Amino acid sequence: MRRTICLGIIVSLAVFSSSALMAQDKTVKKIIEIGQTDNKVMEHNNHLSNYIGGRPVGSSALTHAEAWVKEQFESWGLEVMVQEAGEINVGFDRGPWFGRMLSEDGMALHFGTPSYTAPTKGKQTGIVLIEPHSRREFEKMKGALKGAWVLLDAESNGMAIDWSDKANENRAEVIKKNEEIDIKNMEIRRYNMTHRDETPKEMIPYETVVAPFYKEMVEAGVAGFIRSAKVPLRIMYDRANCYNITMENLPKVCDICLDEAQFDIIKKKVERKDIFQLEFDIRNHFYRGPVKYHNIIGIIKGSKYPNEYVLAGGHLDSYDNGGGAVDDGNGASLNMEVARLLATAGAKPKRSIMICIWTGEEYGLLGSKFFVENKTVPLEKISNYINRDGGPLMSTGVTVPPAMYDDYVSICKPIMDLNPEIPFTVTKRDGEPRPRPTSAGGSDHAYFAMNGIPTIGFQETDPKGYNFEYQEIWHTERDIYNKVIPEYMEHSATVTAVVVYGLANLDHQLSRTGLYKD
Repeated sequence: MRRTICLGIIVSLAVFSSSALMAQDKTVKKIIEIGQTDNKVMEHNNHLSNYIGGRPVGSSALTHAEAWVKEQFESWGLEVMVQEAGEINVGFDRGPWFGRMLSEDGMALHFGTPSYTAPTKGKQTGIVLIEPHSRREFEKMKGALKGAWVLLDAESNGMAIDWSDKANENRAEVIKKNEEIDIKNMEIRRYNMTHRDETPKEMIPYETVVAPFYKEMVEAGVAGFIRSAKVPLRIMYDRANCYNITMENLPKVCDICLDEAQFDIIKKKVERKDIFQLEFDIRNHFYRGPVKYHNIIGIIKGSKYPNEYVLAGGHLDSYDNGGGAVDDGNGASLNMEVARLLATAGAKPKRSIMICIWTGEEYGLLGSKFFVENKTVPLEKISNYINRDGGPLMSTGVTVPPAMYDDYVSICKPIMDLNPEIPFTVTKRDGEPRPRPTSAGGSDHAYFAMNGIPTIGFQETDPKGYNFEYQEIWHTERDIYNKVIPEYMEHSATVTAVVVYGLANLDHQLSRTGLYKD
C-alpha cells in the first residue's frame, strides 16, 4: 500500500511539474507574441521625452514622470512601491531661452545654461568684455562691468561655474599668486623695453582657475558669464551648489555655455573693439521646496519564493537641454515595457520580479544607492539585477560565469532565434573571476555590484549599422526622441522580459559561484 501511495505521489509530482513547465512555456510564447506584434516601448519613450521632457532632480517634470510611471504600473496590475530617496531645497524648471548678437553681422546664438543657474531679468542687452586675469586688469575695467556679458577663458565641461565660498577662497589664492606674477611680468616688460637688442625674456603665465574674479565681477553687476562649449552642447547642472541653494540665496548671474564657433567670432570682435552687443532672454525658474524625488518600483509577487527577487531597471531622471530620450528614457521606457509584457502575458513567476525605475542617477546614483544601502529587500535574496542605461541598442547576447551558464542557456533558448538574422548568444566567461567593485560609478548597477549582487546584463550592439554614437547624445542637446532606435528597443524589451521571467522561474536562486574573486 505504501509503495502504491509513493508511486502515486511521484506520478502526481511529475504531472504537476510538467503542467508548470507547460504554463511557463505558454507565458514565454505570449511575451514574445506581444513583444513582436504589440510592443509599446516607443510609446512610453515618446511620452517621457516629448510630452514630459527633460527631468532633472527637483523639476516638476521629474515629479510628473514619477506619477505617470506609477499610474502605468498600476494600470497593468502591478503592485507599486514608491520609495522616497531624497529631497532638494529648491525646485528648478526650465523655460524657453533665446539669444542673439546685435550688429551688422548679427546672428542667433546657439547656447545652453546648466540646471540650477540664474535666469536673465527679462531680455537683457549688454556689451561684451573679456575677463580680467589680474588685480590690475580688474581695476582697469571694473567700472565697465555693470550689465556686461563677460567671456571666460575656461572651456565649459557642461557643469555650472562653482560660486561656493570654498571656490571663491581658491580663487583668492590664485589672485594673490597672479598679483606676484604680474609684478614680475612688469619687470620683464621694462627689461625687454630697455634691452631691445637682446632676445626678449618670456612672460610668466598666470595661474589658471575658472573666473578668478568671479565674486568681484558679480558684485560689480555683470549680466552673466559666457564660456566656449563644443558642439553638440553638453549641458548639465550646478553640482557644487544645487543642494545648498535656498530661496534666500538664489544664483545671481547667468551661466552661459556658447557654441565654440560663435564664441570665437565674438571674442575676435571684442579684441578688435568692434561696437556690438549681445541680447539674452533666459527663463530658468526656481520654486520653493523641499522637492522630494522617488524610486518607482513595479512588483509582480512570486508564487513560490516571494522573498527572493529578480530586478531590472533604468533611471527616470535626465538632463533637460534635450528630452532625456536616450539617457535614460531608453532604460526607463524599456523596463516599463518589460513590466507591461509580463503583466499582459499573465506572468506568475516563482520569485518576485521588481521593475525599478530609479531616481537621481545623474546626481550620484541616488535612487539605487538608497535602495541598496537601506536593504529594501534582503541583498542575499536578489538573484540578479539587469541595468539598462546607455545607447538604445540591441540586446544580442549575454556572458556569464560558468556556474550560471546552464541556467542561462535554458532561459535564453526561446530568444536565441527571436531575430534569425541576429541570433542571441550565451557565452561562458573565461578566466579568473573579477574583483568585486569597491567604488561606485557608471550607472545604477554599481551599488548592487559593490555588495556582491549579480548584475549580469546584456551585450548591446548595433548589428544593422545605424551609426549610433553615444558620445553625441550623452548629456547633450541631442538626447532626443529621434535618436532612439525602435527596432532595437522592441527587440531588447522582449529579450529582457523573457530573461527576467526565466530567472524568476528557476527552481533555485541563480548561483553566485565564481561571480567575484571573493
